[in-house]
Amino acid sequence: MSTSRSTLLILLLWLAGLGAALQFAKIAVPFDTFRALYPNAGGGIGWMLSIISVIGIFLGMTAGLLAGRFGYQRTLITGLIIGAIMSFWQATFPSLSTMLISRLIEGISHLIIVVVAPTLIAQYSNDRIRPIAMTLWSTFFGVAFAITAWLGLPFGDQFGLGNLFNLHGIFMALIAALLFAAFRLAPRMARSDTPINITAILRWHRDAIRSPHIATPAVGWLFYTATFVALLAIIPDTLPAGQSTSLMGILPLISIASALILMPVLLARFSAISLVTTGFALATLTTLLSFTALPTATVWITLFAIMGIIQSATFAAVPQLNTTAQTQVLSNGIMAQAGNLGNTFGMPFLLLILGSTSTQGMMIAIAAIYGAGALGHVVMAYMRKK
Repeated sequence: MSTSRSTLLILLLWLAGLGAALQFAKIAVPFDTFRALYPNAGGGIGWMLSIISVIGIFLGMTAGLLAGRFGYQRTLITGLIIGAIMSFWQATFPSLSTMLISRLIEGISHLIIVVVAPTLIAQYSNDRIRPIAMTLWSTFFGVAFAITAWLGLPFGDQFGLGNLFNLHGIFMALIAALLFAAFRLAPRMARSDTPINITAILRWHRDAIRSPHIATPAVGWLFYTATFVALLAIIPDTLPAGQSTSLMGILPLISIASALILMPVLLARFSAISLVTTGFALATLTTLLSFTALPTATVWITLFAIMGIIQSATFAAVPQLNTTAQTQVLSNGIMAQAGNLGNTFGMPFLLLILGSTSTQGMMIAIAAIYGAGALGHVVMAYMRKK
């Protein structure tokens, strides 16, 4: 396949990831509006954001196995179509229980995309462009939140929140159509002959978790996701009045910029795993700088720049450690499980620490999380050498 054609496919697959990230952002960014739309929901309104993660916690690797059996391209198109249908349905703002059901189904779409798309990117890119392609993929979450904050909110204010959901549905359907056309001109990836039954699924889970190659990216990803979204919600309370609005729009962009600018250079000289481990160590030290006279905003800006390195190097590590589509999709699957677990429990944990201690106690907890991420990678590196 020519470089231009593979580049087009990689860009379309990244846009599919952008659509998956928007499944979070379209709820998280205008969250106060949803509180007003469902005033009697009480604490249950929080599930509208987090329930999409439930599917991923339990079925990450299973999704990878099914995709390999039924075809990666076909499975991805199906995931995009499911996502489009759910957005159109949600645009009608049904009852809370119905909305939660739609979000649960949307979790299937989200899981399929984040497991299959990076696997296809790794397969369609050669050794020269693969580090850049995986770095680009790593930006999809931050870009989605930035687009929603800068463009989505004004669009929703002018044309209505329902039309923002309709716009997301149109976007997902359009990407599905474009990928369907592009896949017809791309090489077909061989399907797996892995049997799909409970015994086989449990065996694959056991073997993948035991593998220091398949499981390594997920080890750090658990600790990364336990803080990323949570920090975006908690940071404003740690800043002086007047700084929070401007800084919160900048922090995701800083993470994206550090990934796109620094990672192609760093990956040309260092392995992805060494960069992840170093990134976690630097994140630990940076968090502890909050106890010095350094301005709080400077600490957060530095931390998010380092987090951009961690996230992009983690995605780049998957094809570096796993050379076949089967092992890559399993690695992406277990990453999805770890990521959804981190997203689900990271925020409540940090809020619990913040409520029971202080901001300083929370910063120590964050530093401990990053330290655990570094230690986890050191242990996995030792296991790979055995």
